[in-house]
Amino acid sequence: MRGKIIKGIGGFYYVHAEDGVLYECRAKGIFRKDKQKPLVGDNVEISIIDAKEQTGNVDRLLPRKNALVRPAAANVDQALVVFAAAAPKPNLNLLDRFLIMMRQQDIPVIICFNKTDLTTQEEQDRLAEIYRDCGSEVHFLCVMQHEGIEEIQRLLEGKTTVVAGPSGVGKSSLTNALQPSVQMEVGEISRKIDRGKHTTRHTELIVLRRDTYFLDTPGFSSLYLQGLEPEELRDCFCEFLPYAKECRFQGCMHISEPDCAVKNALANGKIARQRYENYVMLARELRERKRY
Repeated sequence: MRGKIIKGIGGFYYVHAEDGVLYECRAKGIFRKDKQKPLVGDNVEISIIDAKEQTGNVDRLLPRKNALVRPAAANVDQALVVFAAAAPKPNLNLLDRFLIMMRQQDIPVIICFNKTDLTTQEEQDRLAEIYRDCGSEVHFLCVMQHEGIEEIQRLLEGKTTVVAGPSGVGKSSLTNALQPSVQMEVGEISRKIDRGKHTTRHTELIVLRRDTYFLDTPGFSSLYLQGLEPEELRDCFCEFLPYAKECRFQGCMHISEPDCAVKNALANGKIARQRYENYVMLARELRERKRY
């Protein structure tokens, strides 16, 4: 029988099978032998051990469309990255790291700023302008007031979406709003350190509707870019691409080279300075790491 892994905890894999039943399964030893690890989102073949107790074994992993390391998930169509517009203040360097990580995997990203009730229209316009040409849609919502939820539901329809972002930005509250029958633990913001307590402790696939899945993941506070050369970083910033071909030097890194069309576009306000400064910071980080 075939099914999809919707949760994995402590060596058990919970498979939503084609008969509509959720089976608690163990993975066969062959996976350890072949150094394969089942992931949430994997399509699998299972054998039933006890139909009454709803237990079984995962016999085979079916071919993956893709696989993410963090968050650990397979067969993802798109990512929804959630940041708070305020409380806590959005860490845009962290957001840019996530965008780069998803671009490496060729996974489209929807940027979502929550808690619009705690910020001004001017601040929302500023964030929208920074990410206007980044290659991702930008949406603003207020989960507590149920504003913007319908638009997010439309974007999720018929897709497997992984949702990620720092703790305390409202990811679990958003999940509850999208699927009222799934009530996840929701934590309060720690006022002392102004960042969220980790309320999601495992990756879980939630069935919203037929063929529509939602992966809520543990909150992250940092991301390290892996498997990326400094020269590849520039191509992860979509707003650079229209200008890069006009640079004097082929392979221009857009940092210290003369006659750089990207830096000219920056000076003329065609590229957001916040994005460019994050690019320079990340390029230096990658170079330093390569040295050691």
